[in-house]
Amino acid sequence: MSYELIALLMFASMMVMLLTGQRVFAAIGVVASVSALLMWGDGGSEMAFSAAMKLMKWYPLLTLPMFIYMGYMLSESGIADDLYRMFHVWFGPVRGGLAIGTIALMVAVSAMNGLSVAGMAIGASIALPELLRRNYDKIMVTGVIQAGSSLGILVPPSVVLVLYGMIARQPVGQLWLAGVVPGLMMAGLFVVYIAVRCWLQPSLGPALSRDERTVSWGEKLLLLRAGILPLFIFFSMIGLFVMGYTSLVESSAIGALAATIAALIKGRLTARVLEETLRKTLGVTSMFMWIILAALCFGAVFDGLGAVKAIEDLFVERLGLDPWTILILMQLSFLLMGTFLDDTAMLVIVAPLYVPLVGALGFDLVWYGVLYTITCQIAYMTPPFGYNLFLMRAMAPPEVTLMDIYRSIVPFVLVMILGLVLVMAFPQIAMWLPETVYAR
Repeated sequence: MSYELIALLMFASMMVMLLTGQRVFAAIGVVASVSALLMWGDGGSEMAFSAAMKLMKWYPLLTLPMFIYMGYMLSESGIADDLYRMFHVWFGPVRGGLAIGTIALMVAVSAMNGLSVAGMAIGASIALPELLRRNYDKIMVTGVIQAGSSLGILVPPSVVLVLYGMIARQPVGQLWLAGVVPGLMMAGLFVVYIAVRCWLQPSLGPALSRDERTVSWGEKLLLLRAGILPLFIFFSMIGLFVMGYTSLVESSAIGALAATIAALIKGRLTARVLEETLRKTLGVTSMFMWIILAALCFGAVFDGLGAVKAIEDLFVERLGLDPWTILILMQLSFLLMGTFLDDTAMLVIVAPLYVPLVGALGFDLVWYGVLYTITCQIAYMTPPFGYNLFLMRAMAPPEVTLMDIYRSIVPFVLVMILGLVLVMAFPQIAMWLPETVYAR
């Protein structure tokens, strides 16, 4: 049997296992381990062992539990609630202002968390009821929360970019910095869309009533205090890292400590909050570690098969495709897989093939990490099985139907595709900041 056929059989076996409902790490790990043993006998067992040791020796992996802990601590302690109240008062008098404030909240939560799930939970539990109560269009605001929460995997400290850095062997610091400008650009595009849409159709996002707008400047300024703690946390973590005072791992530890201190200052560091935070942190961290371990084992088998070289020859030599056509086909395949897989599963399934191929085609792997992440954002919201669609259905009130959720994402997906095209056409949108910082 040829190596190309073996590689195809491995992919088919893995997809069949995933469709049966198996956990991602189990499907990937079992296929990789069995393939290694069948092809190389007892020596194949060394691949899994080597992958495990590689994982345990990767120092930046320590950032993973730290950032997850920080996000859950801020969520469980209610600091995000205070932040939304501030945005509510300051943006409420504008048409669509509460929806714009929700995007600002999502950016802030993303900068403190690194996961889209936390943004979705906060948006659906805090912002959505307030928006519906004030007669905002349920279809538009449902899309706002889904699109805003997706920024969590692009804006640093993105956990997805940490995983990409691990698998692609790229510096996480550069990946984070590369995600800053595209993330803010994407948030800006969302805001422009909301503002224009609500200006053309005021009924979609009415301004707050005169009674609700009668908040004195003194009260407004006092509410700004809600943003001080998140800014302090973000600066203590990302700011010190960018200025070169701390390493990546030290920054993650500072962020976790700052989140705990913030909860303590607010008087919300209770035993229940601490227990919930630690329990959720342990569960999510363990899941990610198993997935990375399985991905490394799968990648090692593919390296041994030479499958990457075979696929490169197929696209470049036999089909005669140019590098940009191949890259666009890769992105389209991510969009397709995103209809039934989450971002981590997509990364570990195709990274052994795509990452070396992208490098061989002459593209920058840091820039490609941003493209991958934006594509994951789009895939999160793509019917029929987009990850965010079902998260929203589980958290939304009964009056928001599944069809409403599907309809809500159409304009935001188009906006995100525009953002993806801009980053592909102008790579410096992503690369300017890391090149500037690391050139010092």
